[in-house]
Amino acid sequence: MSVVVVGLHERDASLDLLGCLAVGDGELAKVLAQLCDSPHLSEAAVLSTCNRTEVYAVLDRFHDGLEAIEAFFRDRLGGSGDEAADLAGRLVVAYDDAAARHLFEVASGIDSAILGEGEILRQVRRAGELARAERAAGPILGGLFRHAVEVGKRVRSETSIARGTTSLAHLAVEVAVERSGGSLSGRSVLQLGAGEVGEGMADALADLAGGARVVVANRSLRRAQHLAARLGGEAVRLDALASELAAADVVLTATAAAEPVLDEPLVAGAVAARDGRPLLVIDAAVPRDVEPAVGRLPGVELLDIDHLNALAGERMASRRAQIPRARAVVEEELERFRGVARGRSVAPLVAALRSHAEEVRRGELDRLGAGLAEDERVRLEEVTRRLVAKLLHEPTVRLKESAGSPKGERLAEALRALYDL
Repeated sequence: MSVVVVGLHERDASLDLLGCLAVGDGELAKVLAQLCDSPHLSEAAVLSTCNRTEVYAVLDRFHDGLEAIEAFFRDRLGGSGDEAADLAGRLVVAYDDAAARHLFEVASGIDSAILGEGEILRQVRRAGELARAERAAGPILGGLFRHAVEVGKRVRSETSIARGTTSLAHLAVEVAVERSGGSLSGRSVLQLGAGEVGEGMADALADLAGGARVVVANRSLRRAQHLAARLGGEAVRLDALASELAAADVVLTATAAAEPVLDEPLVAGAVAARDGRPLLVIDAAVPRDVEPAVGRLPGVELLDIDHLNALAGERMASRRAQIPRARAVVEEELERFRGVARGRSVAPLVAALRSHAEEVRRGELDRLGAGLAEDERVRLEEVTRRLVAKLLHEPTVRLKESAGSPKGERLAEALRALYDL
């Protein structure tokens, strides 16, 4: 039985390819069920963000299970074509310790375009919670994701890797301020999307967009109203985009839509009504919210995730110095996780040994029961229980300490043979 992670990162794929593989919350239950339908996977979880889509799984048969996950990725690309054909060469695969280390580094923000980003820790927590809620993640992946969240928190508390801007949402707003001459005061800002990244944008706007007119557009007007109220702004539905685009100076977008929300004809119509005023559009969504052709319209500047990642890389020098310490924390926590996993692996054998001892103890007490007074039986119950616990303590400790090693296998086999477990 192996724990494996298979996935694709923005370093190894185009934004469009990542968009095709992205898994939204609305389809997560279906995707998890599809993965767990394989007879070779016993647990599964999916982590899908703007920079990655990864499948974590517990495999009963390694190679067959790995092929099932790779087939899942190919199916999301339509199962044919050049991209599907060379996908296997781009997929990152890690298993057992390397898979756990990878998730711990992701949760810590070491493996992010913005080192120490806060959004990824929330996304790791949510991926684990949703997988458990769908009964796709069991004790192994459930424990792994919970531990990863602990690691992410510890890295951020013991290092400075999260100092300063720590999310793409916040960076998008910072860039909007910079491209607007250092202030959004007196400008009109249109935000599309009120999901997790939208929440982050709203937080950043609250800090950085004093004096701006802010309009939040979202499919659900209620969620838009919730964010707009925090910003002292207005809320509209997506069907009001045409008029709002004509009025906006800056557009920030991060919806969960599967197709672009802003296409060229829509934006071109708004541009025609703007009297030559420039429009800055920052698209922080995967898949894209904005068609690339929008960036070629006169007076429109379009920045997407690739642009934001490049800008993030330029600002990371001070945080990179924290990576060795962060990785040291990850290694410490990986060793702790190994100990927990080792203990879990021998837990059934330890339980069987204790059950066998308890059965013998109870049998002897029952055999003597008729000849004992009640107070004598109570004292004998206590003495024999303590005696069994002490006799089994040392073998249990030794078994757990050596679990997962050749010595541990020999000890486990000896116990099974000696006690017919």
